[in-house]
Amino acid sequence: MSDPSGRPRGILAAAGYLPYRRLDLGTIGAVAGGGGGKGWRTVASYDEDATTMGVEAARLALREVPGVVPDTVRFATVAPPYLDRTNATAIHAALRLPRSSAAYDDLGSVRSAMGALRAAMAEPGGSLVVAADVRTGLAGGPDEAAFGDGAAAVVVGDAAGAPVLAEPLSWASVTEEFVDRWRAPGEIRSRLWEERFGELRYGPLGAEALASALKQAGLTVEEVDHLVVTGTHARAVRSVAARSGVAPERLAGDLGASVGNTGAAHPFLLLASVLERAQPDQVVVLLVLADGAEAVVLRTTPALCGRAPARPLCSQLAAGAPVPYGKYLSWRGVLPVEPPRRPEPARTSSPAAARSTEWKFGFVGSEDADGAIHLPPSPLDPLAHPMAEAVGTVTTFTVDRLSYSPSPPTVFAVVDFEGGGRLPLELTDVDAESVAIGDLVEMTFRRLSTADGIHNYFWKARPVRGGGS
Repeated sequence: MSDPSGRPRGILAAAGYLPYRRLDLGTIGAVAGGGGGKGWRTVASYDEDATTMGVEAARLALREVPGVVPDTVRFATVAPPYLDRTNATAIHAALRLPRSSAAYDDLGSVRSAMGALRAAMAEPGGSLVVAADVRTGLAGGPDEAAFGDGAAAVVVGDAAGAPVLAEPLSWASVTEEFVDRWRAPGEIRSRLWEERFGELRYGPLGAEALASALKQAGLTVEEVDHLVVTGTHARAVRSVAARSGVAPERLAGDLGASVGNTGAAHPFLLLASVLERAQPDQVVVLLVLADGAEAVVLRTTPALCGRAPARPLCSQLAAGAPVPYGKYLSWRGVLPVEPPRRPEPARTSSPAAARSTEWKFGFVGSEDADGAIHLPPSPLDPLAHPMAEAVGTVTTFTVDRLSYSPSPPTVFAVVDFEGGGRLPLELTDVDAESVAIGDLVEMTFRRLSTADGIHNYFWKARPVRGGGS
């Protein structure tokens, strides 16, 4: 596929983000009286939501294509932090994209993510497509064990900005109205019709979409090197994959035993995983079962040879740490716990936030005439100094068990940044007893608090780990 200029157009970068915390499914049954199983699922921390995870995935994807500035940001999720306002604007602000770059939400369904990607493939210019979800089920239920939290981002554009890693050859869409999985507005968990019904509906739809996409591309199932089949109906996914005609060794794994199904993010997460190990000139098919079926056929390019993912998913999988089941339930609001006996955070001021967007969302300090870095920025300094990618060192810290926090204790640290700048910051993704002076930390976009329905987003510091997370 080419853009109007004739340059190849396709995927320039793809990256996934997995939260640091993981839930051992074997610990569920003892508390909930049933459910659970074997394996792990990823768990978004108490200060993470779909927007913050989307920012982290987008940062990883854009690191692979320095200099590429997307003309459009599209954000897909079934768990939006806001309704009646655009969530993608926070991602846009955290990435410090120009005002001319548009930002749109694609909300409410897993299929919306594929719609966002298809729109990005068709529109001119560069696009950043982000998908993220926080998946919740009732305690001890099958969804609680089968789902996971995570995000992924795909950069789409032409070869003028960066080498194309995978070029789309065809796209087939099959739509059919039936109620298989649904969630009423305001509910924390979705419902599922009898599983046999969904399997019977999705089987023919998936087969039709796959056959149509391969026919458009002039390919056969024997020529498929990697087939990704995903959707929130696990039985249907397994059935369609098994009957696809693609050799079993060419079926991509679903990360179910280590991550869980991350909803709208899962198609991009699995695509990013495949592109980390694919070879040039291979055929990759992404088949998504969601209110019908979507199939896109991609061919990888020689640009994969020199690719160095900013933070591979395999490294993130190895860098996680467990979270107790009770704490997970507390973070999700399923298990009410005694709150700190301190005043709750006040509502964030919209005018004040709007006046300090570069600092609050972009983490931009200032540099004076002598080269000193000031955090927060000084209005008297002549130069802006971006700090979101800076690495710092913990010079001192305190463990606060009295301040208001949804997950006490709170760890505050004074951080000295490489190249200049010092700032007291809250640490996240840490256990209080493991923090030490001299620890290296990096910045991560998080939610500080929520009051009156307004989310207070800012940056925290987290340890620099051997593969990162």
